[in-house]
Amino acid sequence: MAPASSADLTAGLLADARALHPEITDLRHRLHREPEVGLDLPRTQQKVLDWLDGLGFEVLTGTRTTSVTAVLRGGGQQPTNDTEGAGQRPAVLLRGDMDALPIHEETGLDYASQIDGAMHACGHDLHTSMLAGAASLLAARRDELPGDVVLMFQPGEEGCDGASVMIEEGVLEAAGRRVDAAYGLHVTSALAPGGVLLTREGPIMSAADGLVVSVRGAGGHGSAPHLARDPITAAAEMITALQAMVTRQFDIFDPVVLTVGVVRAGTARNVIPDQAFFEATIRSYSAEANDRLRTAIPRLLQGIAEAHGVAVEVDYLPEYPVTVNDPAETAAATQVIRELFGPERHVEMPHPLGGSEDFSRVLDLVPGSFAFLSAVPEGVDPATAPYNHSAQAVFADDVLPDGAALYAALAIRRLARGKG
Repeated sequence: MAPASSADLTAGLLADARALHPEITDLRHRLHREPEVGLDLPRTQQKVLDWLDGLGFEVLTGTRTTSVTAVLRGGGQQPTNDTEGAGQRPAVLLRGDMDALPIHEETGLDYASQIDGAMHACGHDLHTSMLAGAASLLAARRDELPGDVVLMFQPGEEGCDGASVMIEEGVLEAAGRRVDAAYGLHVTSALAPGGVLLTREGPIMSAADGLVVSVRGAGGHGSAPHLARDPITAAAEMITALQAMVTRQFDIFDPVVLTVGVVRAGTARNVIPDQAFFEATIRSYSAEANDRLRTAIPRLLQGIAEAHGVAVEVDYLPEYPVTVNDPAETAAATQVIRELFGPERHVEMPHPLGGSEDFSRVLDLVPGSFAFLSAVPEGVDPATAPYNHSAQAVFADDVLPDGAALYAALAIRRLARGKG
């Protein structure tokens, strides 16, 4: 008997995913009611483990986080066109992040967060539920899969770099060798009409770095600034100079965005303080610009400090690199999207988003692609809807089967292409 083709294996995915809609939605609502923040998500982890129980996955849990890695060993024949990886079965990774945000929910949903100060405001509860749905879809097709699938249920995406921890603990090699490709999916509560899928080759999300600056002068009376060394005026000049620098030293077609979000100094209006502080977030869209920032910013701030006769301490904090989609994997993923849902539901993004992602860690090591799925509720204007990270952000359950089917289809189609 000839092995099933990838087209055969994906033919019934949407129908099967829609049949799972009640179960996937129930899981999503249970996750949403009990959001957990950071790297330690025990209740979330248990819900995922309960879903995977009995599906035939090899399941590993993290030691430094409450991550879940699940490996499905396919029983199908190796692709006949696979010459480069003869003797080795292909493997593909699918990632879903699980953590929430330290935000008090204000949606009024009947399944709203029951945990004060925590909310799934970025849609990770949908990601987890869709990946769990994909686990069921793939398990039902296990005997025909010509390779292995690794599911990466990841804690700590929101500023905790959970992807790095899972990589260090071996998620990319969980199938016994490094995966050949990796795919991620992220929902949005705004920007595009509900159900629209967005892809982009190359950079799709920015790098993110942090900047913490402490300016030390000599305090004095506000009426006699010449007898002091004012750290506030120096810090103010630094903030202004940073805005000029990113427009004068960096190409407008490879932009840098620098936003100062914290400024602290002084206790009284007639007192010059000894110190002033500010913090900023920095976004860039290429490794080259990111590297230059790490030397250009301290050099600029040191020069201004010397001119004012004050000292400055600059703490440049590298956070997430640019999320870069492999062109070939993105073209293949786009084809899957258009075939599965129709070309009218696909949009090619004209430029990257300014947010950042630790899935960039995975894409730095293996080729793959990251896509967006709009979960804007029906009848809501995506141009004015509360965006991800808002206490009012609402994500529609309607897209849950679509995300589950897409995860599964991406894995099936990639395994059919073989290794390399």
